[in-house]
Amino acid sequence: MPKVPSQNWGLEQIVADLRASREELHRTRHPLGIRELPSREAVAGIVTGLRAALFPTHYGAPDLTDETVDYYVGHTLESTLRLLAEQIRRALRFLPEFGETPEAELKEHAFNVAREFGMQLAGIRALLVSDIQAAFTGDPAAQHITEILLCYPGVWAMTHHRLAHALHRLGVPLLARFINEIAHSATGIDIHPGAAIGPSFFIDHGTGVVIGETAIIGERVRLYQAVTLGAKSFAADLDGTLVKGKARHPIVEDDVVIYAGATILGRVTIGRGSVIGGNVWLTHSVPPGSSVSQGKVREGDRGDEVRR
Repeated sequence: MPKVPSQNWGLEQIVADLRASREELHRTRHPLGIRELPSREAVAGIVTGLRAALFPTHYGAPDLTDETVDYYVGHTLESTLRLLAEQIRRALRFLPEFGETPEAELKEHAFNVAREFGMQLAGIRALLVSDIQAAFTGDPAAQHITEILLCYPGVWAMTHHRLAHALHRLGVPLLARFINEIAHSATGIDIHPGAAIGPSFFIDHGTGVVIGETAIIGERVRLYQAVTLGAKSFAADLDGTLVKGKARHPIVEDDVVIYAGATILGRVTIGRGSVIGGNVWLTHSVPPGSSVSQGKVREGDRGDEVRR
């Protein structure tokens, strides 16, 4: 009879090897040994609750009336902000200044941050409405506001970003990153929560858009798919460690349009009212009112052409 193979997985050795990797050879754990991590699933649920509170007739309960909508918003916010405060508490432990904070003090601080965030929701909604109106104005295919709210990936991404940016400014960068990465996974639009974006911002189509941490975008700016507002280079210390937080992404002034596939790198300024054509590669500033397009290809040379 053929020999029956042993059903032994060798788990004892596998577990020992993983422990050695985890504890000695390839450590990824936080220096303080934190095990209570923020929950991506909980954060996704928080964003769902916040979206329902901001736009209850679109994302909330289907049977809301003028008499019940305020009750629904209040009830949704109470439970959502409570969940948010807990996730903030967990995320704060990853900041050096809160590494040794007593638990009761940390919990109180997390509650105060969540409360301040809640006070900013009306202003966040105003920004989002300006983004929605910009989409309706800027896209001839848009039929009505409901279509934009429910279907446009750029508005979905900006909903996450407006919420994440507020948390980033309130000193909870890890949780902010969770929120924007959830949108990134769903839409293909990658916006760092540190990016400062003015009102009436419209991303058309959206897939492949990248906006870096220190980018500053003015009012009434429109981007198309595959636009990158990135860094040209990264400053490093003498030991080669990258310097964090240095301004390295573009400044885009008011009323700029950037067409599909354009790449703008470095701390350059795109002047007010400029138009950047598709597939342009730009690493220098342009003055207000510029029109930048791909130049003619000359033998041995290829560049962009700036028209004013």
